[in-house]
Amino acid sequence: MINIPKGTKDVLPSQAYKWQFIEDCARKTARQFNINEVRTPVFEHTELFARGVGDTTDIVNKEMYTFLDKGGRSVTLKPEGTAGVARMFIENGLASSPLPMKSYYITPCYRYERPQAGRLREFHQFGVEIYGSPAPSADVEAIFAASAFLQKLGISAQLRLNSIGCPACRAGYNAALKEYFRPRLGEMCATCRERFEKNPLRMLDCKEEGCKAITAGAPKILDYLCPDCAAHFQKVKELLAASGIEYVVDPNIVRGLDYYTRTVFEFVSDSIGAQGTVCAGGRYDGLIAGLGGPSTPAVGFAAGLERLLLLMENTGVQFPAAPVPDIYVAGMDKASRTRALSLVAALRRQDISAECDLMERSVKAQLKYADKLGARYVAVIGENELAEGAVNLKKMSDGSSVKLPFGEICNYLKKGEQNNG
Repeated sequence: MINIPKGTKDVLPSQAYKWQFIEDCARKTARQFNINEVRTPVFEHTELFARGVGDTTDIVNKEMYTFLDKGGRSVTLKPEGTAGVARMFIENGLASSPLPMKSYYITPCYRYERPQAGRLREFHQFGVEIYGSPAPSADVEAIFAASAFLQKLGISAQLRLNSIGCPACRAGYNAALKEYFRPRLGEMCATCRERFEKNPLRMLDCKEEGCKAITAGAPKILDYLCPDCAAHFQKVKELLAASGIEYVVDPNIVRGLDYYTRTVFEFVSDSIGAQGTVCAGGRYDGLIAGLGGPSTPAVGFAAGLERLLLLMENTGVQFPAAPVPDIYVAGMDKASRTRALSLVAALRRQDISAECDLMERSVKAQLKYADKLGARYVAVIGENELAEGAVNLKKMSDGSSVKLPFGEICNYLKKGEQNNG
């Protein structure tokens, strides 16, 4: 037997409706905010992620699925959604289209990392990208959309907010971090020692307990913001308050990708295990220019569907009921089976969810199967029903029944209880 690769997961029929509910909530949120869908390839040239995500990140250094194609080109399965959308924006000249461009995606992503609760090597993201506006209102638009999405799912999570400044004010902050960490490097992990030279800001994101204890006393980025970044962050907070969105300022949020600037945020829950972030994002004003496009401010977020699903199951969020057939039509013999099939075909053409026997079961076995499916109504066709052109339609929830001509079943099912009696 060939088993599924480590870090991947099958979605069974008994679970798929939960995924569909989350995806439906994502699309409803996008429509609510006038955000249009985009779709980008599942693999891109490796250079896109090295330049876009950042060559100092764990994603690029350790986690990407990178390989040479048959033409000898280095390609990579997308580890996140933003870089591909940025490439699409540049390549298709969308900077000349009406701005802001508000887009969303629901896409598989791939990272070679240790599988854990809600985090797999193949995972799925719902992400939103807003390109073209430098205004704090765009930051709030992204945060508001993320909050609305989580509310639709029934998820309660705390919004944590920070600003990591721009390259100008971050230079002074990086110098302060180096001054703080230099005498303590011997107590820190190998990854932090490497980050010390390349990107000391990333040291604040270390998950090692010993390193976390040291970084707790590090200088705070909010004390080093330039006047423009400080004003931007203040306006974001004011607009969040005006929108009725509660938040907590957390100066330790830095995010794991190099392209972030200014506003960064996370929605955090304590019901998902060791890593509580269920949705995160921020502003990345330099990404488009860094990939060779025109200078274009941008802000967005992404949420992992697996983590959302785990959180919903852990906290007892009620999913809508799994879909069930409106009607199961059973046939007693060869002729009635044929009539059952034609009736089901007619009902399906009228958008009725209908089922009939495909396994040549006995009537008794068909009825047991209909019950397992959870069919709302059951009809049995035999010689009498064929002769009369009518059938007894049994409602499974209470056992009541009504006799109907074949041609009236569709209207009855669509009108539901209005036709009872």
